[in-house]
Amino acid sequence: MASTFPHTYFYNSKRPRNASREKRARTPQTNPDTDLILKPRIFKTARSKRNQSFLVERNSVSLTRALSSYVERGYIKNALYLFENMHHCDTFIWNVMIRGFVDNGLFWDAVDFYHRMEFGGVRGDNFTYPFVIKACGGLYDLVEGERVHGKVIKSGLDLDVYIGNSLIIMYAKTGCIESAEMVFREMPVRDLVSWNSMISGYVSVGDGWRSLSCFREMQASGIKQDRFSVIGILGACSLEGFVQNGKEIHCQMMRSRLELDSMVQTSLVDMYAKCGRMDYAERLFDQITDKSIVAWNAMIGGYSLNAQSFESFAYVRKMQEAGKLHPDWITMINLLPSCAQLEAILLGKSVHGFAIRNGFLPHLVLETALVDMYGECRKLKPAECLFGQMNERNLISWNAMIASYMKNGENRKAMTVFQDLCNKTLKPDASTIASILPAYAELASLREAEQIHGYVTKLKLDSNTFVSNSIVYMYGKCGNLLRAREIFDWMTFKDVISWNTVIMAYAIHGFGRISIELFSEMREKGFEPNGSTFVSLLLSCSVAGLVNEGWEYFNSMKRDYNINPGIEHYGCILDLIGRTGNLDHAKNFIEEMPLAPTARIWGSLLTASRNKGDIELAEIAAEHILSLEHDNTGCYVLLSNMYAEAGRWEDVERIKSHMKKEGLEKSVGCSVVDLSSKTFRFMNQDQSHVEINMVYDVLDIISKKIGEDVYVHSLTKFRPSDLEKKRANSPKSHSLRLAICFGLISTTIGNPVLVRKNIRMCEACHRFAKRISETTKREIIVRDSKIFHHFNGGHCSCGDYW
Repeated sequence: MASTFPHTYFYNSKRPRNASREKRARTPQTNPDTDLILKPRIFKTARSKRNQSFLVERNSVSLTRALSSYVERGYIKNALYLFENMHHCDTFIWNVMIRGFVDNGLFWDAVDFYHRMEFGGVRGDNFTYPFVIKACGGLYDLVEGERVHGKVIKSGLDLDVYIGNSLIIMYAKTGCIESAEMVFREMPVRDLVSWNSMISGYVSVGDGWRSLSCFREMQASGIKQDRFSVIGILGACSLEGFVQNGKEIHCQMMRSRLELDSMVQTSLVDMYAKCGRMDYAERLFDQITDKSIVAWNAMIGGYSLNAQSFESFAYVRKMQEAGKLHPDWITMINLLPSCAQLEAILLGKSVHGFAIRNGFLPHLVLETALVDMYGECRKLKPAECLFGQMNERNLISWNAMIASYMKNGENRKAMTVFQDLCNKTLKPDASTIASILPAYAELASLREAEQIHGYVTKLKLDSNTFVSNSIVYMYGKCGNLLRAREIFDWMTFKDVISWNTVIMAYAIHGFGRISIELFSEMREKGFEPNGSTFVSLLLSCSVAGLVNEGWEYFNSMKRDYNINPGIEHYGCILDLIGRTGNLDHAKNFIEEMPLAPTARIWGSLLTASRNKGDIELAEIAAEHILSLEHDNTGCYVLLSNMYAEAGRWEDVERIKSHMKKEGLEKSVGCSVVDLSSKTFRFMNQDQSHVEINMVYDVLDIISKKIGEDVYVHSLTKFRPSDLEKKRANSPKSHSLRLAICFGLISTTIGNPVLVRKNIRMCEACHRFAKRISETTKREIIVRDSKIFHHFNGGHCSCGDYW
């Protein structure tokens, strides 16, 4: 990132490393105090040869002192002008310049000067390398850092404690903590800085456990901690949520009187806030006499992190009133999550506007936080605009944009951004993969799922628990339940999300009994279920028709686990009631719910009404659905089909007319079969496929074998004038049947046939799939818009209710 110091004229990360310095050294800097040109004084050569040596030495010392003075005062332009007019054989002079560049954040210039120094035959010493290594860390340039490390070893300076400390910090900054550990362990002498560097290094790579272990080891070795040790280890406690360890360290600080240090006090406030103990954070904050902007930001960020959004805004006002302090860019970053939690887009725009007016933008971290805020508030256009205009992007920026698309259901766009990221020099991390895998689960074929799994394995991220959970979910949604279970069984570390995911995978495939067994196993292993666990469990009971079990789990939520049922839980129970056919009970259940019914709730009632043929109740449910989601095409189509079955043609035409007026179109049925190297897509009445004649021949043979008269079935519900049209679009030509027949002739005998369908499977095709599974002795797996149907031996896993 560009330096925040005023002398950024020399720093250009895009400039080639061998760029000339002469142009930058032509004009010395003006002293703002005297308004005079600070030109180095060059003594004329004495005529007396006897005094020449003395004057040269005096001149050299004066120039070196002037050079050091310019560097210390930050006048880098003057220092560079003077340097270019000096004799450059002295290592000390080069060290002064390299140190000046590093101290002013001009890391590229520092590395460039180091290479000039080497090219000029001047050898670096134990004062040169710490600054050069620091510059490599500032540039996050691991390759250059390793080169410098190699030069240090060749020079025999690798045992120097200061160089070792610099190497630890550089390797930790570039994410190579293993190399930092190696340097640390091989150091013959370690000082307090060495230990502090390792403690903070572990925190920088997100490993609070090893940071805490290193801190304990430092204490055991007799090294007494200072404020930087404490700040580092409190960061580790914050990272892992170790509030008990944080309290122990707090007590140690009280005994050593370090608690009175303002930096330590602020770190303690930050630690308690990030561990969810805002009561402790408030108490400590009130004890701080001179509250800095950093302390206020810790409180504001803590409230945002703990979903106390209104308090975070209140503390901004208190800060301005009490300390006459003005919010900075960190304040803005801490406020934006509160805007996202409240979905307060106007507040978010106000923060954005304040940042622009105060010159905080462009700023990588702040811009990334704004992208995330707009995504959470479901405002994709501003998020896309900000992301597109960013001068610099890091991996967190890409992750924020991917998460914004996923939050708003734009799976295709999320996958496009992810593919763009893969073409960059940045490598996706665990957060990237865990975010994008659900998009592959919703849209990708099993073949694509296997490809992305291979990519994750290549990145060595498949052992990460969050990533493994997403892989299990992806395979479950893509139809390979056995593979999902294998990944789950192989996981070394499982959390409650792991169990929820595998329970959900079995649920959407209709294997409710196995989901219940997994829940029992989860409880035996000591995992406490949460609200999401019961969503997965109740969905399992709903899909499998386990009515009694579903009610038992629903009642035990509050009774045994103190979990208040959410709208998702009520939706699953309503599906269970619908299965019993007691529509009055279902309607009363909705009316007595403590939560406002959603379109999902009324959709369950509509499905139950369709299965019982209760048009009057279906109309009530549809009315509520359309009041919440006026563009719900599926609701219109289902109601139209019910009117057609009842012979209410005027109502059918009314719905068609209304859909046309609103610009709504019925989704075109499409079924997909994935083979090892290609995806085959079928439409209703498809004639485009290369082997379509063979597919229709197989379909005719199977239809005759199972005794299905596709032209007679269910045609009585149509008007005579529509019969010819309906015969042309009879179930025989539905895309699902064509896809199943193609799968049968294209896969190995005995293997299951997997078909993906974009809309709900019709009743006729459902019956056809059951019969064909019995006749061919093959398992047919169909994923429609709702669940997976496993047809085996003439039966379906959904129990004929979907």
